Amino acid sequence: MAAIRWARRSDLYVMLINGGEPRKLGKSLDDQANILDWSADGKELYYAETERTSSRVFALPINGGKQRVVTSGSGNSGGASFSGDTKTLAAVHQSPDQSPQVILSASAKFAPVKITKVNYEFPKLPMGRTEIMKWKSKDGTEIEGLLTYPANFTTGRKYPLLLNIHGGPAGVFTESYTAASSVYPLQAFAAADYVILRPNPRGSSGYGAEFRRANINDWGFGDYDDDMAGVDVLIEKGIVYQDSLGVMGWSYGGFMTSFIITRTKRFKAASVGAGVTNLMSFTGTADIPGFLPDYFLGEPWDNFATYQKHSAMFNVKGVSTPTLILHGEKDLRVPLSQGQEFYNALKRQGCPAQMVVYPRTPHGPQEPKFILDIGNRLLAWFEQYIRGKIVDAAASTKTAEK
Repeated sequence: MAAIRWARRSDLYVMLINGGEPRKLGKSLDDQANILDWSADGKELYYAETERTSSRVFALPINGGKQRVVTSGSGNSGGASFSGDTKTLAAVHQSPDQSPQVILSASAKFAPVKITKVNYEFPKLPMGRTEIMKWKSKDGTEIEGLLTYPANFTTGRKYPLLLNIHGGPAGVFTESYTAASSVYPLQAFAAADYVILRPNPRGSSGYGAEFRRANINDWGFGDYDDDMAGVDVLIEKGIVYQDSLGVMGWSYGGFMTSFIITRTKRFKAASVGAGVTNLMSFTGTADIPGFLPDYFLGEPWDNFATYQKHSAMFNVKGVSTPTLILHGEKDLRVPLSQGQEFYNALKRQGCPAQMVVYPRTPHGPQEPKFILDIGNRLLAWFEQYIRGKIVDAAASTKTAEK
């Protein structure tokens, strides 16, 4: 089997600058360390890495000892840098309910002090609380994710659920600020009384190389079980209605959304964002033609049945879930034709579907007016097909632009 390049694993080595054999250091938690700096005394190597739902800074002893956590606690600490003597750390820290701010701390013991007040003048609006949620998948694998409650959540009351699936597939949902999003306006959904579940199924980063590679040759099956098990836990707990479910995702999340609605009719509405819907045509048109052959251990012409089995387009017959398809006109990573194939298949079967193409847009939306439009369209779509409310998404966008 060829080496896996995309669900990557990396180790840390040191070597003398004038040559010699590299020496492997201790193991990092996720096998994806990004080197930041040396300690001033040369005894530790600082690196950044995701640990489960947190982005952290670690220090690894050069003598082969275990790593230590530099930025402990909840939330994310990114963009770290050190003073000349490496005794002081600066980083951008954020959490689900706290916007990104620059913090300073001693490197030896994390005691962050906030030194900025970015966007401090904006009013503090009600926000839905976010917490870490854990559950067991169908095969017993422990899965973790982030659960955001409605802004005015009341215990004992049930709410509609939006299942939000990340990209990658080796992406990961972390404890970042939930009132700022490039695609999915989490707090707007929370303000509209939705529960949002963001799972980190097998294939995600943050949980080690073995977990990250657990969906190789298995897109849409094991990870489907992981996602749906989390949905079922929320239903069993009486937090969400079993008949008021929506699903959405971008890139790999778009793939999973398209594939999910070929496997179940449990969702009342879906949104496919820049999703891979046909693994065979994607491989021939994307700017990363080796991506799927790497994940599926061979080229489409050698694994014809496998590529069909894992493609929404080859399983699209009978799909009836109302689906909003969002795609960038200039997307080279997941070409526009992927969305068009799925849209046409749904329309020809009489499935309620709408496709919106954003001009000039690559794989991820960048222009603020398009990001605003996407958020409004998503909310309008789910309100219509989950709650039966008709919302004019275009009017909402125009009002917000004024």
